[in-house]
Amino acid sequence: MTATVDGREVALGGPRQRAVLAVLVAARGRLVTQESLIAQAWDERRPPSPATLHSYVAALRRALEPGREAGRTAGVLVREHIGYALRTSRHALDAERFTVLAARGEELLRGGDPERAATVLGEALSLWRGPAYAEFEGHAFAAPETARLHGLRLSAQEDLFAAELARGRHAAVIGDLEKHTAEEPLSERGWELLTLALYRSGRQADALAALRTARRMLAEELGIDPGPSLRRLEAAVLAQDETAAPPAPAPGGDLAYGAATGAPRGRNLPFALTGLVGREEERERVALLLQEHRLVTLTGPGGIGKTRLMLEVAHARTDEDGPWLVELADLEEPDPQLVAVSVADALGIRDGASAARLAEVLGGRRTLLVLDNCEHLLQAAAGTVAQLLSRCGGLRVLVTSREPLGITGEAVYEVPPLSAEAGGELFLARARAATPGWVPQESDAEVAERICQELDGLPLAIELAAAQCRVLSVEQISTALNDRFSVLVGGPGTGPARHRALRAAMEWSYRMLERPERETFHRLSVFAGSFDLDAATAICGRPVLAELAALVRKSLVTAETGTTPRRYRMLETLKEYGRKQAEPAELAAAQAAHRSWVLARAAAAARWMEGPHAARATEQTTRDQPEVRVAFTSALLARDGAYALQLGGALMRFWYRSGHVAEGLGWLSAALELTPEGMPGPRARALIATSALNYLKGDFATAARAAADAARHARDAGDTVIEAQGLSYRALFEGMGGTPGTARRAEAAVELARISGEPWLEAEALMVLGMLLRIDGEGERAREVLTHSVTLAVACGHRFVQASSSWLVMKSDLDLGRAEQALTTGLATLRDLEEDQDVTGWLVIAHTTAAALALAGHAEEGAVLLGVVEERGARVGFSPMLMDPVDGARQSTQVHEALEPRDLARCLDRGGRMSPAEVTGMLTRSAAGRGEYDAAGADRWPCRDSSSPADL
Repeated sequence: MTATVDGREVALGGPRQRAVLAVLVAARGRLVTQESLIAQAWDERRPPSPATLHSYVAALRRALEPGREAGRTAGVLVREHIGYALRTSRHALDAERFTVLAARGEELLRGGDPERAATVLGEALSLWRGPAYAEFEGHAFAAPETARLHGLRLSAQEDLFAAELARGRHAAVIGDLEKHTAEEPLSERGWELLTLALYRSGRQADALAALRTARRMLAEELGIDPGPSLRRLEAAVLAQDETAAPPAPAPGGDLAYGAATGAPRGRNLPFALTGLVGREEERERVALLLQEHRLVTLTGPGGIGKTRLMLEVAHARTDEDGPWLVELADLEEPDPQLVAVSVADALGIRDGASAARLAEVLGGRRTLLVLDNCEHLLQAAAGTVAQLLSRCGGLRVLVTSREPLGITGEAVYEVPPLSAEAGGELFLARARAATPGWVPQESDAEVAERICQELDGLPLAIELAAAQCRVLSVEQISTALNDRFSVLVGGPGTGPARHRALRAAMEWSYRMLERPERETFHRLSVFAGSFDLDAATAICGRPVLAELAALVRKSLVTAETGTTPRRYRMLETLKEYGRKQAEPAELAAAQAAHRSWVLARAAAAARWMEGPHAARATEQTTRDQPEVRVAFTSALLARDGAYALQLGGALMRFWYRSGHVAEGLGWLSAALELTPEGMPGPRARALIATSALNYLKGDFATAARAAADAARHARDAGDTVIEAQGLSYRALFEGMGGTPGTARRAEAAVELARISGEPWLEAEALMVLGMLLRIDGEGERAREVLTHSVTLAVACGHRFVQASSSWLVMKSDLDLGRAEQALTTGLATLRDLEEDQDVTGWLVIAHTTAAALALAGHAEEGAVLLGVVEERGARVGFSPMLMDPVDGARQSTQVHEALEPRDLARCLDRGGRMSPAEVTGMLTRSAAGRGEYDAAGADRWPCRDSSSPADL
């Protein structure tokens, strides 16, 4: 293995480091996990530590990207998720370049251009410098790729010989063909080409001797007779048939003689009545797969557009023979003989219809056979296709099926849904055809895209929806999709019955499920989004790997590649169908299991939400939000108020930190209304959540009442923690509302928190006490109490209280004229909150930091940061000024008054357009060296130059 950079060979290190690179090259751009990379590169040897692998990767990066700056993201050997991948163009790797050139050469040869084919194939073969992966012989990772490349090299070499024969260079290639048949004695095509070269050079006896040698080699090595193509050639040579003579200079196949096939050549593909929309990339990918592989299967759920895509790809082929379409949807008996009969009928063969007879007919032809709708005949179709491919070297097969055939060498392409844009275009095109004279408005286009998203981008569903434009408006169709299976009917009567209604398309797949697979399908339909194997096991109440794998194979569940652990997803249409098919009791049990799973995850995340793992807990809960909403909905419909209270209590901190104030209050309100005064424990936690969210909303009176109710219910439940929180929150919110003497109540809450033995609770109670002392004008004492709160919070890892108390320390410092000290605290706290993904906390601290910047003499930077706060706050529906009406308004005024109106407007606007990375960069520079306003450094400040945000 060698590598060159800018024309010079670079050192790739020792054998193991080179093996690491070889594994990534063999992966052909796919991600290789760290564990798999170690296992393959060390191949049963004692594996190294991850640090050793990282050092090898770093060395390879230095070799492959010598000019890359330190700290800059690698562009060739890249880290993705939990593994590595080689990201290069196809022409950067000799193996990939060879693959492309070989495929192009074959295409030119089939298209009747042997001159250009010979040039391209010669260029492809010149890239070889010996056996593929020779230095890694014996490594398991190299074997499949070595076999693939060897097969492609053999085909390319024989294509080159065929091109030379087509050019009339018969005698010139005899020596090379004799060497080739000696090296590849089991290649029937090689013997066929040598025989033709000898015969056309006037050496009939030598041609027959070559055929005898071929017959003997095949009998001794494989115990088989020559295939029909060689037998026909032998008969043509003996009879001096003109079919073995040199071809006329006209377009033809790559074999230079025309063997009788037993059936007229041509094609039987139907032509579509409508244009294909939004499948350009898919067409190119499938066409490329057909160049590289002899069997390609298009998979996907019913209605995804497999047949339509197949027809488009097949029509673009330039085979001299075919493509031949075999429609299998109406074939009910899974009998291989019946599959062979269907193929024979399509090819026009009347004298026998077995796989063996088909192989004889197709043996000498280079054609494409297309089998449409094989999912209900998998075993029968697979057997027939495997036999044909093994005996017909020039045959390629394109299959559509909701499940792969499972044959060795099969390339599977999962047809994706249409994008919202392409789906909208398809909808409008079909709607215009169904409603002559209708001109869609801009609003119709927007609703059409929404319809297509709701219908999962399924072309069949989109076309059925568009057909309803004859009787319904686009907006009415969108609304009616709540019962999509009743609306999406009335497909064209000339099409298959399964395409005349969406339900029929779903039923076609559903009927082929075994009973355990159906039960799993029903239960998985309760998920709102993607899920992993553990989640599926929890919902189904038993191990379901086998059933899940079957559903993936049958295109009813999609595996999301690149995820670890692997995640799975169902189209919304399939989920709705699955829920409708489930028995009511079965569906209710699945929904109850789903609720239990959601609550367990929310409770586990809540335990991590306040500490150093807050970011991970926030990410998990954010990803789980679709499941949370479904769980709340099913709980409320089932009138399970106790569950809704528990889930709402577990989600309090997530809603608070993420700014989901309205959503959280909506669920909590519904849960509290549904639940009687009993269950004091869950009710107390839900009320604490209600209190905290109303505080963010700026409704201090409601927040105080909820906190008082929470303390009362917690006392009844014997929950000291929630009782102390309730007393603290009540004191705080009443104090913020103007009630005097609340600091004394807060002191009582601090004592109760100490009794509970929870340090984090004491830190939070001290935070409240400090805040109230500051409101009462006791600034110095407030700062002391808050500093103690920060110390306790740091000691127990309670990041939320640490940040909140630090914010209050900042405000006390600003009261005492210590702007620089407040600024230092604010910048450090913002970094922590950004790591924790605490949205509301970040906005609150940033708002106060903007005021500190203005008071410290950095007005422009303060205005930019205030612009960031206003834009991000509006995006999530949260305002620091509502939560902190007294100080918040004053802080904004301090920033506004520090600048001229024109400068203020420019800085606010620039802040509103900054990316998160640009904001982080600005704050980092500010922390590193504040106050350096001079001409040389003026371009560091974003409002000085409005030309480009890249200055940040």
